[in-house]
Amino acid sequence: MLPLGGLVLLHVVDLDPRLTALHRLGGFFVLRTAGAAGPSPRSLPTLAQAYGPRRPDVQGDALDPRRPDVQGDALASRVRRVAGALRAPEARVAASVAHQGLAARLWSVALGSAALCGAVPDLAPPLLRWDPEAGAPDDLWLSEVRPLAGDAPTLVDLVLRAHLEPLAGALRSRHRLAPGLLRGNAASALAGAARELDRWGRRHGRTDVAVRAASLARDILADPLLAGTGTLTGTVFRRRSCCLYYRVPGGGVCGDCCFVRPPRSSPRAPSE
Repeated sequence: MLPLGGLVLLHVVDLDPRLTALHRLGGFFVLRTAGAAGPSPRSLPTLAQAYGPRRPDVQGDALDPRRPDVQGDALASRVRRVAGALRAPEARVAASVAHQGLAARLWSVALGSAALCGAVPDLAPPLLRWDPEAGAPDDLWLSEVRPLAGDAPTLVDLVLRAHLEPLAGALRSRHRLAPGLLRGNAASALAGAARELDRWGRRHGRTDVAVRAASLARDILADPLLAGTGTLTGTVFRRRSCCLYYRVPGGGVCGDCCFVRPPRSSPRAPSE
């Protein structure tokens, strides 16, 4: 956990107002701001809107991306977009992959900023706009940069409680997804972000970034909402659940999956 001393407060004051330092870390870490070049994000929904109640006329297991009833439901649109790209056989498979993709973006931005700068921008759902029809990684815009301390409790509140809990609730209201699966996705995405920061830090002579990312990840994984989701050994994480990616045609198992090979039949995976 990063100390809450004068150094952190200094970094909070000096946080890059355009967050350009994150760009050097790779595509999953990029967070565009309202003043950045490119199309205006004002027509995009906020993540607060995406986590809102399910529209009663949208059927969660319908995969046809051309269906008109997904218009105005950003989360349903995203699941359809992912389903089409993966040729997913079930909507819940696409929903799980969509959940993990957004979790990876949010953790990457928060952990990358904390490890690189010692501070994080406020990622409150009403401040983040999101394009559900974009490709991967998810396209995020921050409407206002408000610096916060880059410690583990702040990151837990910013990402896990403010985003991933309501996102999981919204997806579970639409699809048959077990809480353990979604908690595993959140932990896997966090560990993946920390692993990328470790590689970047050691490759660029910034072992301080690697060390801070690893320390933050360990502290966050110990939070009650993620405790027990898997084991972290160094930068290697092994989860106790399955994200269902093996059900995608040609998908196989992920590097941190509880399975060592895709199940031959269709048993329910741990925490599925």
